Amino acid sequence: MKHELKRGAVQANGLEFHYLEQGEGPLALLLHGFPDSAMTWRHLMPVLAAKGYRAVAPYMRGYAPTTAPDMSALDAVGLFVGLGADANALHAALGGTEESVVIGHDWGAVATYSAALQGPALWKRVVTMAVPPLKVLARRHSSFAQLKRSFYMWFFQMAAAGEVVAADDFAFLRELWADWSPGYDAREDLAEVGRCLGDRAHLSAALGYYRAFFDPAGFTFAYGEGAGPLSQPLLYLHGARDGCIGLDQDAMAEALACAGPGSRALLVPETGHFLHLESPEFVSKQIIEFIG
Repeated sequence: MKHELKRGAVQANGLEFHYLEQGEGPLALLLHGFPDSAMTWRHLMPVLAAKGYRAVAPYMRGYAPTTAPDMSALDAVGLFVGLGADANALHAALGGTEESVVIGHDWGAVATYSAALQGPALWKRVVTMAVPPLKVLARRHSSFAQLKRSFYMWFFQMAAAGEVVAADDFAFLRELWADWSPGYDAREDLAEVGRCLGDRAHLSAALGYYRAFFDPAGFTFAYGEGAGPLSQPLLYLHGARDGCIGLDQDAMAEALACAGPGSRALLVPETGHFLHLESPEFVSKQIIEFIG
């Protein structure tokens, strides 16, 4: 049966979330990251629908047409808790059950960890990509090589960052995608990102994730210590050529230690940061096999 892709909107956690939806059955909530959109799940959604899931991909807070909230009052803990609260409120608003699964990429992965920790009974299985459990991420972020990769996080603290990012039809983001997923043609994705972040309020909210994540004067790497472990089984996937966050097999083993029995972690060969777009068939197969 072919399931039609639909659009909808719902109130959750005080925000209006717009979303894409495909299929019927237990909820599979798909959370995107930066700089991306709900359309990043266009390859996975029909696969989930064919396997009997209701795949719902919201535009995350700050990404049009979802509400662009004021992020300036948030700190790292408030952001982590808030993103998880968004996901768990969406679970309730969308009629989720204990059979629901949550799948997140990049900032969507951070939201997924938070949601699974705050609502362990809500999510049967957890899948994340491109950002490991925060305890693992914190250790890697202290290395010189990773600090170079993460230059943009410091740049986004500058008042001029929004102006620079938006200049020349988001040329900064085109270069970021090219660094993170070398060789991938991101034109379709970047066009959607431009629509999501095309006004000042939404772009400011998207950069606000990074501004809430740390205050340069007081930032430490202790944030990861209180963010786990998960009780649910976790599937963690990471691109072997990821230009945003570099991980090795040791890090993948550490990721397994941050989750429940039956967890899996896999470095996906010949893929970068947007591995679900670069190798959609392989990634979809791993997810379907894991969630059952």
